[in-house]
Amino acid sequence: MFKKLCNITLAASLTFSIGGAAFASSPGDQAKEAPGRKGIQEQAYSWDRAKVVGGGFIPGIVFNPSEKDLIYARTDIGGAYRWNPETGSWIQLMNFVGFDEWNMLGVESLATDPVDPDRLYIAAGTYTNDWTDMNGVLLRSKDRGDSFERTALPFKLGGNMPGRSMGERLAIDPNDNRVLYLGARSGNGLWRSTDYGKTWGKVASFPNDGSAKDYYGDIVGPVWITFDPTTGSRGKATQTIYVGVADTVNSIYRSTDGGQSWELLPGQPRQNFFPHHGVLSSNGNLYITYNEFIGPYDGGTGAVWKYNTKTGQWTDVSPTGSTEHPYGGISVDARHPDTLMVATMNKWWPDEFIYRSTDGGKTWTSLWTLDYSKDPVRENRFTIDYAISPWLDWGEKKALPEISPKLGWMIGDLEIDPFNSDRILYGTGATLYGTDNMTALDRGQNVNISVQANGIEETAILGLISPPSGAPLLSAMGDIGGFRHEDLTKAPQMITNPYLGTSTDIDYAEMNPNIIVRVGNAEGTAPRMGVSMDNGKTWTPAANAWPSAEGDKTEGGWVAVGADGSRIVWSPKSSSSESVRPVSYTKDRGVTWHASQGIPEGAIISSDRVNPSKFYGIANGKFYISNDGGATFTASQATGLPQTLTSKFKAVPGAEGEIWIAAAKDNSNTQSAYGLWHSTDSGNSFVKLEGIQEAATIGFGKAAPGQNVMALYSYAKINNKYGVYRSDNGGASWIRINDDEHQFGSANRAITGDPRVYGRVYIGTNGLGIVVGDIQSDSKGNAKPGKQDKDKDKDKDKTEKQDDKNNTDNKNNKNNKNSKNNQGNKNNGKNNNGNKNN
Repeated sequence: MFKKLCNITLAASLTFSIGGAAFASSPGDQAKEAPGRKGIQEQAYSWDRAKVVGGGFIPGIVFNPSEKDLIYARTDIGGAYRWNPETGSWIQLMNFVGFDEWNMLGVESLATDPVDPDRLYIAAGTYTNDWTDMNGVLLRSKDRGDSFERTALPFKLGGNMPGRSMGERLAIDPNDNRVLYLGARSGNGLWRSTDYGKTWGKVASFPNDGSAKDYYGDIVGPVWITFDPTTGSRGKATQTIYVGVADTVNSIYRSTDGGQSWELLPGQPRQNFFPHHGVLSSNGNLYITYNEFIGPYDGGTGAVWKYNTKTGQWTDVSPTGSTEHPYGGISVDARHPDTLMVATMNKWWPDEFIYRSTDGGKTWTSLWTLDYSKDPVRENRFTIDYAISPWLDWGEKKALPEISPKLGWMIGDLEIDPFNSDRILYGTGATLYGTDNMTALDRGQNVNISVQANGIEETAILGLISPPSGAPLLSAMGDIGGFRHEDLTKAPQMITNPYLGTSTDIDYAEMNPNIIVRVGNAEGTAPRMGVSMDNGKTWTPAANAWPSAEGDKTEGGWVAVGADGSRIVWSPKSSSSESVRPVSYTKDRGVTWHASQGIPEGAIISSDRVNPSKFYGIANGKFYISNDGGATFTASQATGLPQTLTSKFKAVPGAEGEIWIAAAKDNSNTQSAYGLWHSTDSGNSFVKLEGIQEAATIGFGKAAPGQNVMALYSYAKINNKYGVYRSDNGGASWIRINDDEHQFGSANRAITGDPRVYGRVYIGTNGLGIVVGDIQSDSKGNAKPGKQDKDKDKDKDKTEKQDDKNNTDNKNNKNNKNSKNNQGNKNNGKNNNGNKNN
């Protein structure tokens, strides 16, 4: 039985009528028209997630130092979360981000106010390269992320760029909380705000904007800011501030006058390493983890150093006494200043190391040891409970010294709870781990580690199917393959055999849902297709449809299964212009393949859901039809179709020849043909629906009571409003079933209704998991009316534009010179969680 997972309740819907009066079917009769908005009605929906638990990189964890259990986690493409100690789960804070602002879901940095714990700041922006033209945004909250105001920044942020686990780049003065600092990328240097983040100016006196570039060619810049709270007092700005810059020579700077002037910290090590984190203990020692690379995927050598802020002495406290390990996460125990922990990043094989010291780094204890002279060669001082995320073992067993699941990988951040020395949390490329008995290690006992990501859903969804029988939901995902959900409230085991790190498409035989086929990405001669004959419970690899060889990087592309499962048509994606990967078909479920004729390479393909011999394709604005099981295709006479699609076009179950095509803007296409097209003659002709400006996806679900056509679902733009829409009458009218607080970012790749439950919709997002929507009912099972959609400002924000001339740091310094209170992975399916195949 499906139950609420995230306690998200939505009460709003809109009805848009195409060419006629507004339409509301039962139970939409409970909807009402919103005042002042013609044709718009409302209906209550409840929104949850299909549980995977985790699924992406957690680059940062932030504990509030003043309030117990106030904890935040940031992700690289999936927004930010707040811990709920009552439920033992995380609350997503950024569901309000819409399709046209998807870039905000990559969180570059996060800060929670030590003076006023209700205040939260999020530096939001995913990319600094040409995948977007959107600048970063500083989100400001006075209620712990329940609502935000925003400040538009004059530069981009890189929440999913290299170096994203360094930090934190955003920091609040612990003595004067009006003052915030932000380290920017792209050569923009260090910035400061003196008014709770409302306005910002560049710190002109800071001497190093950064010189090191990531592999996209962008300057990484200042990456962490650490205050010495003992050099200020309540209401008076902290005087001593340390800033780490992604620079292998001159990397750490200090100010002793509240950020007015800066000096290179004398005596610092110069080993050609980058400083990933700098944390200050309460007894005055600054600990720094160094890494040969920026991360988060690479890692060669590194070190851990301690700087005594009282004496100026530097000490190499690297756990192994050498530079053999690269380091990432580090934390100092707030209750015991000589206790600290560090994690390597990245020791891909056989595993990451996590070290703990209780004497200021003089000696260390590792959570596991490796000694080839012993049997077994590996000794673990920990256990891992991953029952709530059983897929973390990737469906395989490992031989020592490896284990499955790993202790971690890409451990860019590790934090000790400032109120509980036994509790730690650390992020990996796919989940959040933690323990509540960390001090057991000090007593020679095992540490009990478990998944701590309940509530976090950070998957990138590329395909969804809901067959009429069997499991209600199967998915194709970026980085972690995909899942077969029998129970939406429990994370299942990952689909394997073959393991496809990124599954690009999935389809089933409409008349025999036991037959399911998925395709995805692999390299070399590895298979890119799996076939199931038991509704996805077990799988068998299929042969590749082309002569693959070592170095082959052909991707999965698109797949279509004939209505009775007797034919499969495959359109793989070529990795280069030199390689030819034609659309192909098989009559023996992937044992042998034959090239299809008359259809271009790379075409998006679908099958008719009634006639086993019919298949369809679209490429470059032309539609193609096959009547012989995919052997030959003929171009349709239809014109005016979109050149590119962001998702798969689909044929309607139970209606031969009925097809829907959805087209919307993405970050790369510049075509002018957007909207929704409908055909009832197998694609020989199409009608473009009026009034639909864009439609990113199309899907079908159980018909509304009294209707004989399946319900339609689309993530679309209607009446200048992006949203999730449902039509109960074949597209004659559309009901918006989400509101501005629940927009789910970039949901432009996958959507499907449920053929067994009217009103249920599954939405694939890029970083926010699988969203599940149901019509909200009262205690008697009647649909509940919603509240008016007020067209309010997005996420209840005020956007305050930056004026570089009016908000320069020099002006702020001039106006506040003597003030005692001056407070200062384009991502369509690129989850980048760094799984074992990346």
